[in-house]
Amino acid sequence: MTTAQGERLWEAAASVPPGGAIAEIGSYRGKSAIVLASAAADGVTVTAIDPHAGNDRGPQQIHGTADEGQSDHDAFLANLAAAGVSGKVRHLRAYSHDALDAVPEELDVLYIDGAHRVGPARDDIVSWGTKVRPGGLLLIHDSFSSIGVTLALLTTLVPGGTFRYLGRDGSLARYRREDVGGADRLRNVGRQLLELGWFARNVVIKALLVARLRSVARRLGHDGETWPY
Repeated sequence: MTTAQGERLWEAAASVPPGGAIAEIGSYRGKSAIVLASAAADGVTVTAIDPHAGNDRGPQQIHGTADEGQSDHDAFLANLAAAGVSGKVRHLRAYSHDALDAVPEELDVLYIDGAHRVGPARDDIVSWGTKVRPGGLLLIHDSFSSIGVTLALLTTLVPGGTFRYLGRDGSLARYRREDVGGADRLRNVGRQLLELGWFARNVVIKALLVARLRSVARRLGHDGETWPY
């Protein structure tokens, strides 16, 4: 998560009035949960959902071990305590599809950074997107960067008419739930399809990094050894 993406999460959480609700799918070691909880007003429910099972921990880390998951869980709890927000975060150690009934229907902010394969990512967008209240915000990490997440977007939000695309900070795409119809819907589709150029660039950069051609990746404007976010 970049500094700009953290600022977007902060702004979104800070906009939620007391009595509102925030949920995130995919907590890893707690960075995003800390940002959301630190910005949220008193009386706002912040729910972090992550099974900490060792899988889907990051790029090229789809499969893992139970020990890795437990280590992530321990670090998550320790980091929340160190940030002083343990009392503001309700953690559901469960897969997102198993946590649906434990989270209120009306979410002011939903942040998705869970499994990046197309099937699970699509399920999160479809199943959890219905919980976002009209006017609420949906933020999705690794959009137009991860192949799976991008395919999930192309089959859900891009052609859909219930979320307006607001833009992105790196791979953090922002949507607001509202009806989008007619010519406005076509413009909404077009704005998202324009991001496919950036997506293609990211796929090329990832391939270059895997092939250890970092010097070539730098010529495309990518500075560093991590995948583009």
